[in-house]
Amino acid sequence: MKKILLALGFTLVAVTTAWAQRLAYVDSDYILKQMPEYASAQRQLEGLSQQWQKEVDQRYQEIDRLYKAYQADEVLMTADMKKRRQAEIDDKEKSANEFQRQKFGPDGELTQRSNAAIKPIQEKMTKAIQAVAETDNIDMIFDKNSEIMMLYASPRYDKSDDVIRKLGLKPAAATTTQKKN
Repeated sequence: MKKILLALGFTLVAVTTAWAQRLAYVDSDYILKQMPEYASAQRQLEGLSQQWQKEVDQRYQEIDRLYKAYQADEVLMTADMKKRRQAEIDDKEKSANEFQRQKFGPDGELTQRSNAAIKPIQEKMTKAIQAVAETDNIDMIFDKNSEIMMLYASPRYDKSDDVIRKLGLKPAAATTTQKKN
Protein backbone atom coordinates (compact mmCIF):
# COMPACT_ATOMS: atom_id res chain seq x y z
CA MET A 1 0.00 0.00 0.00
CA LYS A 2 2.86 2.31 0.88
CA LYS A 3 4.45 1.72 -2.56
CA ILE A 4 1.20 2.49 -4.34
CA LEU A 5 0.76 5.75 -2.44
CA LEU A 6 4.36 6.71 -3.13
CA ALA A 7 3.97 5.94 -6.85
CA LEU A 8 0.70 7.87 -6.93
CA GLY A 9 2.41 10.80 -5.20
CA PHE A 10 5.25 10.87 -7.74
CA THR A 11 2.76 10.67 -10.60
CA LEU A 12 0.76 13.55 -9.13
CA VAL A 13 3.90 15.69 -8.76
CA ALA A 14 4.98 14.89 -12.34
CA VAL A 15 1.54 15.76 -13.76
CA THR A 16 1.35 18.96 -11.71
CA THR A 17 4.82 20.00 -12.90
CA ALA A 18 3.87 19.29 -16.53
CA TRP A 19 0.73 21.42 -16.23
CA ALA A 20 2.68 24.25 -14.61
CA GLN A 21 4.86 24.74 -17.68
CA ARG A 22 4.11 27.83 -19.71
CA LEU A 23 3.97 27.25 -23.44
CA ALA A 24 3.72 29.57 -26.42
CA TYR A 25 4.37 29.48 -30.13
CA VAL A 26 5.66 31.77 -32.85
CA ASP A 27 5.22 31.83 -36.62
CA SER A 28 8.82 32.10 -37.87
CA ASP A 29 7.74 32.69 -41.49
CA TYR A 30 5.58 35.62 -40.41
CA ILE A 31 8.42 37.06 -38.31
CA LEU A 32 10.98 36.71 -41.10
CA LYS A 33 8.64 38.39 -43.60
CA GLN A 34 8.43 41.37 -41.24
CA MET A 35 12.24 41.75 -41.16
CA PRO A 36 13.52 44.10 -43.90
CA GLU A 37 16.96 42.46 -43.94
CA TYR A 38 15.35 39.09 -44.72
CA ALA A 39 13.41 40.54 -47.67
CA SER A 40 16.60 42.20 -48.92
CA ALA A 41 18.58 38.95 -48.66
CA GLN A 42 15.81 37.08 -50.48
CA ARG A 43 15.83 39.64 -53.32
CA GLN A 44 19.62 39.41 -53.66
CA LEU A 45 19.52 35.62 -53.74
CA GLU A 46 16.68 35.65 -56.28
CA GLY A 47 18.64 38.03 -58.51
CA LEU A 48 21.73 35.84 -58.29
CA SER A 49 19.67 32.75 -59.03
CA GLN A 50 18.10 34.36 -62.10
CA GLN A 51 21.51 35.52 -63.35
CA TRP A 52 22.99 32.03 -63.05
CA GLN A 53 19.89 30.45 -64.58
CA LYS A 54 20.27 32.71 -67.63
CA GLU A 55 23.87 31.56 -67.97
CA VAL A 56 22.82 27.90 -67.70
CA ASP A 57 20.10 28.48 -70.33
CA GLN A 58 22.61 30.16 -72.66
CA ARG A 59 24.97 27.21 -72.34
CA TYR A 60 22.22 24.73 -73.19
CA GLN A 61 21.06 26.88 -76.12
CA GLU A 62 24.65 26.79 -77.45
CA ILE A 63 24.68 22.99 -77.09
CA ASP A 64 21.36 22.78 -78.92
CA ARG A 65 22.69 25.02 -81.70
CA LEU A 66 25.83 22.87 -82.04
CA TYR A 67 23.76 19.68 -82.12
CA LYS A 68 21.44 21.03 -84.83
CA ALA A 69 24.46 22.15 -86.89
CA TYR A 70 25.97 18.70 -86.44
CA GLN A 71 22.77 17.03 -87.65
CA ALA A 72 22.64 19.32 -90.68
CA ASP A 73 26.28 18.66 -91.62
CA GLU A 74 26.39 14.98 -90.61
CA VAL A 75 25.93 13.58 -94.13
CA LEU A 76 28.91 15.61 -95.41
CA MET A 77 31.33 14.69 -92.58
CA THR A 78 33.88 11.94 -92.37
CA ALA A 79 33.84 9.56 -89.40
CA ASP A 80 36.76 11.46 -87.81
CA MET A 81 34.94 14.80 -88.17
CA LYS A 82 31.80 13.28 -86.64
CA LYS A 83 33.78 12.04 -83.62
CA ARG A 84 35.37 15.48 -83.06
CA ARG A 85 32.04 17.32 -83.30
CA GLN A 86 30.31 14.80 -81.01
CA ALA A 87 33.18 15.12 -78.52
CA GLU A 88 32.87 18.93 -78.64
CA ILE A 89 29.13 18.72 -77.97
CA ASP A 90 29.66 16.20 -75.16
CA ASP A 91 32.35 18.41 -73.56
CA LYS A 92 30.08 21.45 -73.67
CA GLU A 93 27.22 19.44 -72.20
CA LYS A 94 29.43 18.14 -69.36
CA SER A 95 30.64 21.69 -68.72
CA ALA A 96 27.07 23.02 -68.60
CA ASN A 97 25.98 20.24 -66.24
CA GLU A 98 28.98 20.89 -63.97
CA PHE A 99 28.28 24.64 -63.93
CA GLN A 100 24.64 23.97 -63.04
CA ARG A 101 25.68 21.59 -60.25
CA GLN A 102 28.24 24.10 -58.88
CA LYS A 103 25.67 26.89 -58.75
CA PHE A 104 22.42 25.07 -57.89
CA GLY A 105 23.46 21.72 -56.39
CA PRO A 106 22.92 20.75 -52.74
CA ASP A 107 26.37 22.07 -51.83
CA GLY A 108 26.30 24.68 -54.59
CA GLU A 109 27.13 28.33 -54.41
CA LEU A 110 23.49 29.42 -54.14
CA THR A 111 22.97 27.21 -51.07
CA GLN A 112 26.18 28.47 -49.49
CA ARG A 113 25.29 32.11 -50.11
CA SER A 114 21.77 31.55 -48.87
CA ASN A 115 23.06 30.03 -45.64
CA ALA A 116 25.55 32.87 -45.17
CA ALA A 117 22.88 35.53 -45.75
CA ILE A 118 20.01 33.98 -43.79
CA LYS A 119 21.87 32.52 -40.79
CA PRO A 120 22.60 35.87 -39.07
CA ILE A 121 18.97 36.92 -39.57
CA GLN A 122 17.73 33.66 -38.04
CA GLU A 123 20.14 34.08 -35.12
CA LYS A 124 18.79 37.59 -34.51
CA MET A 125 15.24 36.21 -34.52
CA THR A 126 16.24 33.40 -32.14
CA LYS A 127 17.75 35.87 -29.67
CA ALA A 128 14.55 37.93 -29.76
CA ILE A 129 12.48 34.77 -29.16
CA GLN A 130 14.67 33.90 -26.17
CA ALA A 131 14.30 37.43 -24.79
CA VAL A 132 10.49 37.28 -25.10
CA ALA A 133 10.48 33.86 -23.40
CA GLU A 134 12.58 35.15 -20.51
CA THR A 135 10.52 38.34 -20.16
CA ASP A 136 7.20 36.47 -20.15
CA ASN A 137 8.49 33.50 -18.08
CA ILE A 138 7.70 31.03 -20.86
CA ASP A 139 9.17 27.56 -20.51
CA MET A 140 8.84 26.46 -24.14
CA ILE A 141 8.16 28.23 -27.42
CA PHE A 142 7.26 26.17 -30.45
CA ASP A 143 7.56 27.22 -34.08
CA LYS A 144 4.24 26.94 -35.86
CA ASN A 145 6.09 26.15 -39.11
CA SER A 146 8.42 23.44 -37.83
CA GLU A 147 8.16 19.68 -38.06
CA ILE A 148 6.20 19.52 -34.81
CA MET A 149 2.56 18.90 -35.63
CA MET A 150 0.38 21.54 -34.06
CA LEU A 151 -3.24 20.59 -34.61
CA TYR A 152 -4.58 23.59 -32.77
CA ALA A 153 -3.04 26.67 -31.23
CA SER A 154 -4.95 29.39 -29.48
CA PRO A 155 -3.97 32.82 -30.84
CA ARG A 156 -3.53 34.11 -27.28
CA TYR A 157 -0.34 32.02 -27.01
CA ASP A 158 1.12 33.38 -30.27
CA LYS A 159 4.18 35.47 -29.38
CA SER A 160 5.15 36.33 -32.98
CA ASP A 161 4.24 40.03 -32.66
CA ASP A 162 6.10 40.25 -29.34
CA VAL A 163 9.21 38.93 -31.09
CA ILE A 164 8.76 41.41 -33.94
CA ARG A 165 8.50 44.28 -31.42
CA LYS A 166 11.59 42.94 -29.60
CA LEU A 167 13.41 43.20 -32.94
CA GLY A 168 12.45 46.89 -33.02
CA LEU A 169 9.93 46.43 -35.84
CA LYS A 170 6.22 47.10 -36.14
CA PRO A 171 3.99 44.05 -36.68
CA ALA A 172 1.80 44.04 -39.75
CA ALA A 173 -1.66 45.20 -38.71
CA ALA A 174 -3.57 43.12 -41.28
CA THR A 175 -2.23 39.78 -40.08
CA THR A 176 -2.16 40.50 -36.35
CA THR A 177 -4.27 38.00 -34.50
CA GLN A 178 -2.19 37.89 -31.36
CA LYS A 179 -3.24 38.77 -27.84
CA LYS A 180 -2.52 42.41 -27.16
CA ASN A 181 -0.52 43.02 -23.98
